[in-house]
Amino acid sequence: MSIDQKVVNTIRILSAEQVQAAKSGHPGAPMGIAPTAYALWDKVMKYNPADPKWVNRDRYVLSGGHGSALIYTLLHLYGFGLTIEDLKNFRQLGSKTPGHPEYGHTVGVETTTGPLGQGFANAVGFAMAEAHIAAHFNREGFPVMDHYTFVTCGDGDMMEGISHEAASLAGTLKLGKLIAFYDKNGITIEGSTDIAFRENVGARFAAYGWQVIQVEDGNDWQQVLAAAQQAMQDERPSLVICPTVIGYGCPAKQGTAAAHGEPLGPDNLLETKKNFGLPLDDFAVLPEVYEHTKLAAEKGAKAQKEWEALFAAYAKQYPELAAEWKVWFSDELPCDLLHDDAFWAFEGSNATRNTSGEALNRLAARVPNLFGGSADLCPSNKSNMKNSGYFSAEDRDANNIHFGIREHAMSAICNAMALHGGVRPYAATFFVFSDYMKNGIRLSAMMKQKVTYILSHDSIGVGEDGPTHQPVEHLAGLRAIPGLLVFRPADGKETAAAWYVSQTDGRPTCIVSTRQNLPTYDEDGRDALKGAYILSDCEGTPDVLLMASGSEVEQIMAAQPILAEKGVKARVISMPCMELFKDQDAAYQESVLPHAVRARVAVEAGVTMPWYQFVGLDGAVIGIDTFGQSGPYKKLFPLYGFTAEHVVEEALRVLGK
Repeated sequence: MSIDQKVVNTIRILSAEQVQAAKSGHPGAPMGIAPTAYALWDKVMKYNPADPKWVNRDRYVLSGGHGSALIYTLLHLYGFGLTIEDLKNFRQLGSKTPGHPEYGHTVGVETTTGPLGQGFANAVGFAMAEAHIAAHFNREGFPVMDHYTFVTCGDGDMMEGISHEAASLAGTLKLGKLIAFYDKNGITIEGSTDIAFRENVGARFAAYGWQVIQVEDGNDWQQVLAAAQQAMQDERPSLVICPTVIGYGCPAKQGTAAAHGEPLGPDNLLETKKNFGLPLDDFAVLPEVYEHTKLAAEKGAKAQKEWEALFAAYAKQYPELAAEWKVWFSDELPCDLLHDDAFWAFEGSNATRNTSGEALNRLAARVPNLFGGSADLCPSNKSNMKNSGYFSAEDRDANNIHFGIREHAMSAICNAMALHGGVRPYAATFFVFSDYMKNGIRLSAMMKQKVTYILSHDSIGVGEDGPTHQPVEHLAGLRAIPGLLVFRPADGKETAAAWYVSQTDGRPTCIVSTRQNLPTYDEDGRDALKGAYILSDCEGTPDVLLMASGSEVEQIMAAQPILAEKGVKARVISMPCMELFKDQDAAYQESVLPHAVRARVAVEAGVTMPWYQFVGLDGAVIGIDTFGQSGPYKKLFPLYGFTAEHVVEEALRVLGK
């Protein structure tokens, strides 16, 4: 048996052993994909285990994250620091080898995968970031950004709608450094894919504008290698179709649904080892396998050293570009935005979708590597940067992106662009369509990626478009995601605060904005950085606390003087971001919402649920716990109780007057 085949079979066995040790997991896909993984990790990819974050490394995405045992095996064999003990602790509490790959948890994992299709769309995002950065920085003889993105995906990934969205965009953009390997094993949990999936995947991808390469036998790593080398020569993205056998090598289970999501069993695992001619002991690896895989690490270290020499020469010849490179790849803003008064200045009456667009363009003038766009709604959600063109196959250096009507793929693509580094991504759509990209937003939060989501047309204020386009439950849904900042600004100054937070906090941020005009208040704007603050106070201790976000701040501001005429002292609190307010220390929270004042009224044009944490059982929430209706927003708001008069009524009620 050749050393190459020994490594392939070792990948299979170590993957299956992890699942067996855990008594749960998915051995079948790793055993089938092993030849593809070997061809890539051993013969093709450029990476350095000693510096896993080397900026010019090739990216590898395991889109079918349920096959995580595969990537842990690769990370172990190719020197990324995972030990045999780590593999033995697969899927155990606190281990470095969780059930699905998690970015930031396991060194060498480029992105969190598991929800099928997400990883495929991530790969498109990695390739887009590479193409954009390369166009901006590379000069003749100095390809300082020059890497490929490889993704392995299965039948499930091909079925998910997100893969269609992302593949279509990738073909349009001609992302030639994106190469997908389709592990076509014809099996899902319920049995043969024929029961629900009979399409010609190759024809679909060819129609998208991809190069399609058919491998005769995906079990032959040399055929896969030849296909990879062919793919790397084309200007189009490439789909390499690799027919494989799920659970390959296990006589009792290969080619069956039983190999997909359950351990092989001790006896079957032993027979598989015998079948491959490998050691029969648990987690045993032949010395010559380690000797061989070590060579790839040495090759990668050499490649990085050569790149560093290239970049040093580049910096001498193009010092201004090298300095800009440093800015692009820094987490810090290249300007003192906090004390830049021009960034924070707004006045007059305006919709926050408009002030968001103005804040975005002010930011773009100061921060050169914003990179984003809208799902075909740019004119409505004001998400374009005016001094840049649109990223395309013909113009890689432009900063705006036409994502097309592909919300789900857009969120996953932006996640990968943030993971890649060098760009600051944002995605824009109507707030109601955040449902289409909820999983991507959730993964932004899980991976702690600085992605900005512009979500306009935020409530029944959408008006005539009716309940299909009027988000009512969406604020509560997004606020329920751990680690996500949901910002609903009341005016342009608070919108500036939302944009500032999106670029400095480190967590993903949703900026939820109005279609209708709102007044500009006298606050500084920077007060909103604490999530909630006193917008207008009364003399002495307040009798009632009025709180709201976004457009409903206007109603509580109008209610304050009416209550004063009735002898009621009211404090007006704007709360654009609940999450940031809850981050503040107890003293600040008490200064805004004193415990002694139990009479509280919250107002928001969304479901009432999130506000009870602040008003308590004694307070009142004016919200909308039904779907809206079609009609002018100026008639809808009074219909659902969003008026100063109703605020006054509720304030008096909670006060017992």
